Amino acid sequence: MYESDDPRAGLSTAKGGSGQAAASASDAFGTSTYARYYDSEPQERSDHARTWYTRGQNMVVCYSEVEDGAVFERDGQVDEYVLLLPETNVSATVEANGETQEVEPFSITMIPPGDSRIKLHGEGPAVRLISTRSPDIVAKVHNADRYPGDHPHVPELESWPTPNGGFRIRSYSLDVPDEEGRFGKIFRCTTFMVNVFPPQGPRDVTKLSPHHHDDFEQCSLAVKGWYMHHLRWPWTADQNEWREDEHERCLAPSVCVIPPRVIHTSAPSDPQTNVLVDIFSPPREDFSDMPGWVLNADDYPRK
Repeated sequence: MYESDDPRAGLSTAKGGSGQAAASASDAFGTSTYARYYDSEPQERSDHARTWYTRGQNMVVCYSEVEDGAVFERDGQVDEYVLLLPETNVSATVEANGETQEVEPFSITMIPPGDSRIKLHGEGPAVRLISTRSPDIVAKVHNADRYPGDHPHVPELESWPTPNGGFRIRSYSLDVPDEEGRFGKIFRCTTFMVNVFPPQGPRDVTKLSPHHHDDFEQCSLAVKGWYMHHLRWPWTADQNEWREDEHERCLAPSVCVIPPRVIHTSAPSDPQTNVLVDIFSPPREDFSDMPGWVLNADDYPRK
């Protein structure tokens, strides 16, 4: 499934061989989503911001192109959510439950439940990750037709334990040096796990990593360059249910939502710079089992 020098080769979930999975019906695998924000109209326009909304089973990616002074507010937010500032030209002032914090560019911030307000400074992308427990956010998504009901292989979202010291604004710089044996830059909270990969050039197509996940979706957000997403649907006993492979070219900014049990790999392909962010809800247990992988593990207890 993984090359021997891939850090993921040591995961407890990497022992399943080829990744083929049996099923009685093709709809058991769900449907992929490819959201190309550069080639579509936003679902929402507000003062100083254009925002696209794409969902998975448990998560909504709220991708915004902001101008200086853009504001996003949440009243009575039911659970913790995430603000990702993936570039160096946008910072923020975050207020939540009487606390105010200045958030640096190129950072990830966990925002507590309750009332909160984000004011952006600068121009560029700002990404919020909000669970599907917020019906007002779910109502804005463009791909609602992909989720007519609960996915049979994605368990209901269960929040992880309350952070040490209780809920508060917690911000972390993404300026983290690479470390051999660690897979990307992984942060988690009670509702999300986010892995921000360092910039990279095109991937060697002889060293791809096709694999699958039994019981969770993967959401891959391209923030720079472009990616070729390869998806292969397992065969069932009924050949009439078989699906063609998917090979989708997605520039940045874009999102690919990959269903569980579908074999997949994504190849960074721009000759200069590619940056991908992988998003999971709830956090992944196998990544959390790997010593040193989750950079804010001291703040967020293991499930």
